[in-house]
Amino acid sequence: MVDMWAFRDAVGQWAAGGPGGPASDLAGQLGLRTAVLLEGLSDLAAVEALAARRGRDLAAEGVCVVSMGGAMNVGRYAGLLGPPGLGLRLTGLCDEREQRYYDRGLERAGAPHAGFFVCVADLEDELIRALGTARVEEIIRAEGDLRPWQTFLSQPAQHGRPRHQQLRRFLGTKKGRKIRYGSLLVEALDPAQVPAPLDDLLRSL
Repeated sequence: MVDMWAFRDAVGQWAAGGPGGPASDLAGQLGLRTAVLLEGLSDLAAVEALAARRGRDLAAEGVCVVSMGGAMNVGRYAGLLGPPGLGLRLTGLCDEREQRYYDRGLERAGAPHAGFFVCVADLEDELIRALGTARVEEIIRAEGDLRPWQTFLSQPAQHGRPRHQQLRRFLGTKKGRKIRYGSLLVEALDPAQVPAPLDDLLRSL
């Protein structure tokens, strides 16, 4: 049975210079109509966690969530998956500071900008602000990361920094942590706390 991970792998190989045939074949088999372009795997984890909370099966709806491995790859992915390539509708999230890369990449691909929703710093920052720093620290303790968190706070570079900035930096200090907390923070949200860019993205699918 064809699964979405096979399509993602095929797209990644295509973006790296491989053939596009396998991705095209899989897109047809999966009945894809929309590609959600995200900068990284932590964003992907958060989007899929919120979809699951809302009882949605994005794959069954013809929606594929794709991690591009960085904002500067948006032009490449938009060209492969959007109007010049597979012809899928494109949507996604971008960080405010990376918006210029998205604007140029989408323009080259002939894709509308309206389907992309902007996070002020990044999605982790949006989630931390939505939950509040105290709640995020509770989650860190519950996950057994209290000692690494305390060690991180003792570093001179962290002295005097706002708590939400410390938390955001901490989530990116160990491989895999940012991805894991992408899901955990979404799962901890009350429905009314979902950050606007993430909520708007899910509602647009």
